[in-house]
Amino acid sequence: MATYSWLGHATFKLKGAKMVIYIDPYQLKGEPEPADLICVTHVHHDHLSLKDIEKLLKPETVIVATPDCQGLTGQVIALKPGESAQVGEVTVEAVPAYNIGKAFHPQANGWVGYIVTLEGTRYYHAGDTDLIPEMEGYQADVAFLPVGGKYTMTATEAAQAANTIRPKVAIPMHWGAIIGSDNDAATFQAQCQVPVQILKQEKG
Repeated sequence: MATYSWLGHATFKLKGAKMVIYIDPYQLKGEPEPADLICVTHVHHDHLSLKDIEKLLKPETVIVATPDCQGLTGQVIALKPGESAQVGEVTVEAVPAYNIGKAFHPQANGWVGYIVTLEGTRYYHAGDTDLIPEMEGYQADVAFLPVGGKYTMTATEAAQAANTIRPKVAIPMHWGAIIGSDNDAATFQAQCQVPVQILKQEKG
């Protein structure tokens, strides 16, 4: 059975029987396990970190990123919202991620979240986004949602997103580092109508 772990901020690691996947690797600690697949949601430094990506690379590593992500080397697949890719037994779907009423992540930039299907489980990593209408159509078993506010949804808005998507479990991210507090994670949990896990940060 696949596992998931939070490595801080917006970084997650998914591990299946045959695949090790990182999403938005940033400020990785120790000697992280090499990646089979890396997904990058957008170009901001805390999501596209070339230094951290280099720590994970092996010759066969595949990187999925938006077309404007520069400096990546190796096997790179560029995805826009609505596009998908197959990497071995893993399906990666790029879904919209953008701000409403603030300018940090304009919809016109085409930045994304991902729905990664690994061993039959759909993991939704929202990227940096507000509560957007497209979420009504997302189907996910596990949802990683930003709760820090300012650049993304607030904890209350993230809970609304979770209540819209109805995953089997919702997990707060984008807190405890650059922005967002323990209180944001707790507020998210209190307002969700679905099961919530507040993960402790792990090493890669």
